[in-house]
Amino acid sequence: MLIFPAIDIKNRAVVRLTQGRFEDKTVYSEDPVGVARAFREQGARCLHVVDLDGAKDGRLANFDIIGQIAGIGGLYVQVGGGVRDGERVAAYLAAGVDRVILGTLAAENFDYTCELIRKYRGAIAVGIDAVNGSAATRGWLADSGADAAELCRKYSEAGVSAIIYTDISKDGTLSGIDAETYRRLAETLACDVIASGGIAGLDDIAALKRAGAAGAILGKSLYSGALNLKDVLAV
Repeated sequence: MLIFPAIDIKNRAVVRLTQGRFEDKTVYSEDPVGVARAFREQGARCLHVVDLDGAKDGRLANFDIIGQIAGIGGLYVQVGGGVRDGERVAAYLAAGVDRVILGTLAAENFDYTCELIRKYRGAIAVGIDAVNGSAATRGWLADSGADAAELCRKYSEAGVSAIIYTDISKDGTLSGIDAETYRRLAETLACDVIASGGIAGLDDIAALKRAGAAGAILGKSLYSGALNLKDVLAV
């Protein structure tokens, strides 16, 4: 199971939100590139980077910073937030990003997203951000009305390499995970399932591994000190 420390960028700073609320944020660093380097020094081999400004308003506000992170080397970098068309996918891949996450686009335009999956194959992941069983979009500020589990099934059948499934109700809360949800997804989908939201302790990491998750994204648990990255990697 791969571990993805998360770097969420808003106004060019590293922040964490609680349950996706933009008004409920904590700033942890003014140097996202430095944070990425620190994670690498602690043993990270993967990073999950989100342009929160882009997720909210659809523009790549932090593209230059993310390009610098991708240029550090020695890290597999996946990026989401504001990627609403193929041109933006191509721009990120050209900047050195390894995988681009489609969230709002995936919830709102299935056919076009499938075109991008066929074109870029393993360089595309779909992000399904679920609240009350429905897929949220546009920085979690809108409800697509689409059933989150059904979207997962459709994109798995369409050949996406990975689905990043976020439980919005738990994100940034350190309240623990719903391991059964991830077990069910891992058993029924043909693609990798990456877990996000609520991971609080080593028990959650172990439970996700047992559930068959291909990866886990860690945010507040690392920034708050609830988890030590070296301990997580050992598990």
